[in-house]
Amino acid sequence: FVRVGDLSTMFDVSEVTVRSDLADLARRGQVRRVHGGAVSPARGERPFEETQGAHWAEKTAIGRAAAALVADGDTVILDVGTTTTATARALLERTDLRDVVVFTNGLNIAFLLEPATPRMTVVVTGGTLRPLQHSLVDPLGGLILDQINANIVFLGCNGIDPVGGVTNINLPEAGMKRRMQRAGRRRIVVADGSKVGAVELAPLCDVSEVDLLITGASADAATVAALRERGLQVLVTQ
Repeated sequence: FVRVGDLSTMFDVSEVTVRSDLADLARRGQVRRVHGGAVSPARGERPFEETQGAHWAEKTAIGRAAAALVADGDTVILDVGTTTTATARALLERTDLRDVVVFTNGLNIAFLLEPATPRMTVVVTGGTLRPLQHSLVDPLGGLILDQINANIVFLGCNGIDPVGGVTNINLPEAGMKRRMQRAGRRRIVVADGSKVGAVELAPLCDVSEVDLLITGASADAATVAALRERGLQVLVTQ
């Protein structure tokens, strides 16, 4: 359950605007309106272990394409999620990389990258643990993100849409993702094809605030074309 007042404060908009946006999401089946706010529709957020196997081959290809963009000496922010975890696995395979610093709010990602030290320096953001995704969030989760400038930020999401923008299914991680997006000079969304065209509860940013989407062959072709028409560069892996 999310309250209208809480959303108004979080996004610094009027309650009238929040109610209008929630009504629009409800018409599209993304939320269910209840007195004072909204709740998720029939489905809920699934644990990391339940979703990591879905679209496995596609996520692996996306992760390798993302990791190929990292160069020696880069500072990287790696968001929590199953596709960003695939990116971490691909970074671990990049034994040619040196002096890379990785900031992450994913405990599983930090442990995954531990064998890469000292070639890579892994920094955990800190914060409050969400066991469902092994993620660290506010309070105290994003303080370090306001103090760094990263070459690349790899963002996960639950939806990316030409109109709805980049969105997430839960509010605590959405706040962290917005801070990550602001801390990166090159902002890259990694998302399997099932996320393309989806709009979820918590908005992260407009597609104009993203430099590249890396997705898979299962992504809807018409939506990919519409994203490109919005000026977003899209790399479709095979």
